Amino acid sequence: MVEGAVVQCVWRGRAQLGEGPLWCPERGEAGQLLFVDIIRCSLFVHDIAGGTTRGWPLEEACCWLVPRADGDGFIAGLASRLVHLRLDENGPHIVGDWATPDEPAGNRFNDAAVDAQGRLWFGSMKEGESKNDEPGRGSLYCLDGAGLRRVDRGYGVANGPAVSPDGRTLYHSDTAAGIVYAFDLADDGTLAGRREHLRFHGTQGYPDGMTCDAEGGLWVAHWGGGRVSRFLPDGTLDETLILPASRVTSCAFGGLELDQLFITTAADGRDQEALAGSLFRVALGVRGVASPMFVA
Repeated sequence: MVEGAVVQCVWRGRAQLGEGPLWCPERGEAGQLLFVDIIRCSLFVHDIAGGTTRGWPLEEACCWLVPRADGDGFIAGLASRLVHLRLDENGPHIVGDWATPDEPAGNRFNDAAVDAQGRLWFGSMKEGESKNDEPGRGSLYCLDGAGLRRVDRGYGVANGPAVSPDGRTLYHSDTAAGIVYAFDLADDGTLAGRREHLRFHGTQGYPDGMTCDAEGGLWVAHWGGGRVSRFLPDGTLDETLILPASRVTSCAFGGLELDQLFITTAADGRDQEALAGSLFRVALGVRGVASPMFVA
């Protein structure tokens, strides 16, 4: 456990599959955290100043949102397509579609990140695929000014893209296989040198969403492991945060100083856990990196 760190429940909800935490410093008086419930097709906004959380239904499951560099809302990954989404006091509004990969029937999109050049990285997975299944039909994609391209394939549950603060390493996991991969990321967006960076075993659960801090530490949510862990760039386990919910799904830095880690969880299949599906916050002695914006 990180010394002196206290895990706080800031929204005692029952998100069936809470995911996609995104810190938006320009929203509200002191910033807001956006996150989704994929299973219940909902979008939530947690306001830091007021401590309140509002939610709205969506016409289709939303897996992630990333801000647009032009300030005009977000690009969002719905289950079956990428869309331009705006969010105001009345809730989310879909205003147009983006180029969407041709995925096999039964697949959906899953988790995304933007690098310092404004490129969007996101994955796909077979809907309903077990975390114990062998790698399968999921892929890793990149969307940038040159268009949309598939850059890797063969994932069971493609998850958690994260980019190192120096922009030279892309991390991506296959939750089903229990592996976090690392790629060398070139300035032009080319990936090379795919390698196994981390492998989870036993009570560790499975690697889910992740984010990097400003020092290069990789914070990984453990699905089924009830924790978030920080790994050094060489893969050494450095710190562990224990959560009162076993299905930990993702994490993102937020707060005015980017020194608070927000953590999403899932209540699906965890009726016996009182805080499963809640949103948590932990004040840490390390800062995150501001979320880059997608360059449309």
